Amino acid sequence: MPSENATAPGGAPVTLYLLHALGASARSFDRLAERLDGRVRVEGIDLPGFGSLATASDSSLDGSVDHVITHLARHARGRWVLGGHSMGGKIAALVASRVLRGDAPLVGLAGMVLMAPSPPRPEPMDEERRQRMLSWVADGAISEADAETFVDQNTAEPLDTPAHDLAREDLGRTAPAAWRAWLETGSRVDASTDVGTLDLPTLVLAGTDDDDLGAAAQPGLLASVYPRARFVTLDDTGHLIPFERTSEAAEAIAHFVDDEVLPGPVIPDDWATLIAGDRVDARVRGILNLRAVPDDRGYAPSVLDVAQLTLLREIADLVVPQDGPPIDLAARVDAQLARGEGDGWRNADLPPDPEAYRAGLDTLSGVWPTDPTAREEVLRAAIEGTTDADGPLDAARLKLWLEDARNDLVRQWLAHPASMARVGYDGFATGGSPMRGYVELRLGRREDWEPAGVGGTVTTGDAA
Repeated sequence: MPSENATAPGGAPVTLYLLHALGASARSFDRLAERLDGRVRVEGIDLPGFGSLATASDSSLDGSVDHVITHLARHARGRWVLGGHSMGGKIAALVASRVLRGDAPLVGLAGMVLMAPSPPRPEPMDEERRQRMLSWVADGAISEADAETFVDQNTAEPLDTPAHDLAREDLGRTAPAAWRAWLETGSRVDASTDVGTLDLPTLVLAGTDDDDLGAAAQPGLLASVYPRARFVTLDDTGHLIPFERTSEAAEAIAHFVDDEVLPGPVIPDDWATLIAGDRVDARVRGILNLRAVPDDRGYAPSVLDVAQLTLLREIADLVVPQDGPPIDLAARVDAQLARGEGDGWRNADLPPDPEAYRAGLDTLSGVWPTDPTAREEVLRAAIEGTTDADGPLDAARLKLWLEDARNDLVRQWLAHPASMARVGYDGFATGGSPMRGYVELRLGRREDWEPAGVGGTVTTGDAA
């Protein structure tokens, strides 16, 4: 479904907000932004105590998370991706968890891009090295010599002069308090419980020459946090990926966005604003945000087999034809079956839902044509109970099962917030604190808080 803000400024279809590493700044992503111009819009965010915010008073982990959420609430529109490099990866995970829970006033998070990220759990770090790095700020800002040491220790090969100078400059202007806050506290915090599992499309880039957060370590650190993670190994690369492998990182990000982030409909801006606002309960916002996450292009069915899932997708195309980027309704039904969820009702002549789906699809597969133009007639006959299909379900029970299946497919479509916008349903926006309702419930009347297009406004009396 089209959105007024389906493309980010500059013509890119999505914006990637990136959080920098320890001792770096938003400027470390400038080269990446240039390489991705027109394909993905990149915006770095300075964290408290670093870059342009070196004088910020609160550089704690919680303070950094709050700062990022405030920035995103002001700027993030349409579909966007969150990412982080090293230290920024842990902060990004905490921000994403709040978005998916609905605790942040944000809508549109569609994926994660992580570069040698610090994990939600305590970061693996040699204690001697930690103490040596802390000694660099014992008497004030990091010296040029210590900055040089840091850059050399975190790169596989020497950086070009502009990148080297920028890295050293950012280290030199880092606030000592922020440097200590991360090394003494932030990196040691176990935020695994707060973050939980983030079921988002995720790209993880890591180098082979990174000691603690490299390619060999990342799957063990992150696989349980990001079940949809795509791990990409960068050879002959240390820790400073944005400087060392700008081109490779840009290409990986562009392909990831095309493959994993862009599929599926976009929530129109006015509806996203409503969902993010104080009329919507945090729990409801979290549910809607999860439903809006792009479907897994490599989804592996849990209840159905691959052939059954393929057939259910073809049935879904007939039951709920979708224009624009489609929702994978069949995969969502399979996931619903795996969770044991449903509408709480089934016909007494049918077995439990998982068994009924397998039996119904196996029965229908015997007469299902390969020619797409012939499928509508076959499905209609099965719906009307006149099919000659021979399988686990007879014609009468196949008809009953298709009633349930069609209901499930339509429910999955309507549950997506972009679909709610399309049909003009905003009944989810009656919560918040204090709870809010409608002033009037009349056909064609739109209250001031409702998105445009729902109907005429109550106050101006311009209802149709």
